[in-house]
Amino acid sequence: QVQLVESGGGLVQAGDSLRLSCAASGRTFSSLHMGWFRQAPGKEREFVAGMSRSGVTTRYADSVKGRFTISRDNAKITVNLQMNSLKPEDTAVYYCAGSSMGLLLSIEEEKFAYWGQGTQVAVSS
Repeated sequence: QVQLVESGGGLVQAGDSLRLSCAASGRTFSSLHMGWFRQAPGKEREFVAGMSRSGVTTRYADSVKGRFTISRDNAKITVNLQMNSLKPEDTAVYYCAGSSMGLLLSIEEEKFAYWGQGTQVAVSS
């Protein structure tokens, strides 16, 4: 089993930055592909960013490319999401997720078996 705990959310203004962190415990962290998803009020949860277990491959949603950066520290068993130039449309609950499935990183949430409780990000205009 894997436990994931997010932190770092908050209320910021448009153009500001936030750094989300996800601390993992349980299963060997380095064996997991890691991802960030978000769910805005009244919308379905969507993929934001992901990093392969090796750390070599990253993927981003088009809406955050160039603004968000995912990183992982296998020694500290954490995965981070640096969010710059935040926009009001980035307002959502952000979830950290882990996947042990497949050789390649997937952006499909069905492939992620492990989820954190979520952290709220609110961006005012």
